[in-house]
Amino acid sequence: MLAAASACGSSMCFTSPNVEQQSMLLTAKPKTLLHKHPLYQTTHENISLQFKEKILCLEIMGVDSGRALAQNPALHSASLHSIHAIVTFLQSKGIHLKDLGRIFGMCPKILTSEIRADLNPVFNFLSHDLKVPDHNFRRAINKCPRFLICSVRDQLKPALFYLRRLGFKDLHALAYQDPILLVSDVEKTLIPKLDYFVSLGFSKADAVGMVLRCPALFTFSIENNFKPKLEYFMEDMKAELDELREFPQYFAFSLENRIKPRHLEVVLSRVEVPLPLMLKSTDEEFRDLLRRKGR
Repeated sequence: MLAAASACGSSMCFTSPNVEQQSMLLTAKPKTLLHKHPLYQTTHENISLQFKEKILCLEIMGVDSGRALAQNPALHSASLHSIHAIVTFLQSKGIHLKDLGRIFGMCPKILTSEIRADLNPVFNFLSHDLKVPDHNFRRAINKCPRFLICSVRDQLKPALFYLRRLGFKDLHALAYQDPILLVSDVEKTLIPKLDYFVSLGFSKADAVGMVLRCPALFTFSIENNFKPKLEYFMEDMKAELDELREFPQYFAFSLENRIKPRHLEVVLSRVEVPLPLMLKSTDEEFRDLLRRKGR
């Protein structure tokens, strides 16, 4: 086992761990699914050395190998050489080894990607379509590891085309602030959100203006966010839809922890407070606002 770890350490560009470090590696994660893996079961001595090396290398990188194998079954048959090639390729694009645990942990499918067919097109997209300079690849990928598991042809380019048609002109913002929009399905995620606002009585232009002012609207659930907050807005706050047109950020605030408590204080104070001020103010600013208006 120690030989396997040492081989992995050198082949994956890590400093080979000493005996004490290796012992810690095998005991440092008591809650990991790896402890249920045959690697740790003495009754499964027929597990190949190559497979054990692969598991250990994933753990060394900070990847929960049990979870990664469960989420990406193709990883069972992936060779250590192919994983090493992917790591080397990502390093060549500026990704640091310390980033890989989080990146692979979020998207274990990357570990079985084809460099030429899957990964290289993503970096070409970042460079040519989003105008991300090479030295900022790491920033973009760390912000949204899902870039690396998206098809450029079927996902990234159609999403960019749709968003730009709506009016999203700031490529910098799409690359570094709201990349979740680019990895969201146009037909199943983006369009239904706009359609929902139109169904409420907003014009298509108004709905588009709302998501341009608050892109996070595209990431919220209709059932778990929009509907309960809208119900409270209409029935309890007795407010008009025009306020949401001007302040769509309303949906970004917690209903239970922000909207309801603030609204209740406004009602008890018997003052009128514009929606943006009611929600955006800090606690101190909000209390001061109520005091001044209550005079």
